[in-house]
Amino acid sequence: MEILIDNKSGTPIYDQISTQIKAQIMSGALCQDEMLPSIRGLARDLRISFITTKRAYDELEREGFIYTVQGKGCFVAPKNTQLIREENLKRIEEHLEQIRRLAACCGLERAELEEMIRFALEGEE
Repeated sequence: MEILIDNKSGTPIYDQISTQIKAQIMSGALCQDEMLPSIRGLARDLRISFITTKRAYDELEREGFIYTVQGKGCFVAPKNTQLIREENLKRIEEHLEQIRRLAACCGLERAELEEMIRFALEGEE
């Protein structure tokens, strides 16, 4: 499992960790029931506080991406297709908001934006 921390990013480190682990789970790079590095081990590898990695793991567990077995560690939870769908919908909404702002900045009219979306979707067929 590879985690890259960007200290120049405005994103909190625990959020960077949980986002990257979540992405690896959703992509299949991390498989169901695969053991994750220990909280202390990951903290040592990333040279950060174990409290930060614990917070990332706690968030992932709360969201249903991992589970903890007392005395054994943290593992990738079985894929919940509804959870993955919701996560992807959230990402799509974030991209759409960026598109909306960019369109407003360059004075793109709604009809032009809709045409661009239709064209992009036609490319999938």
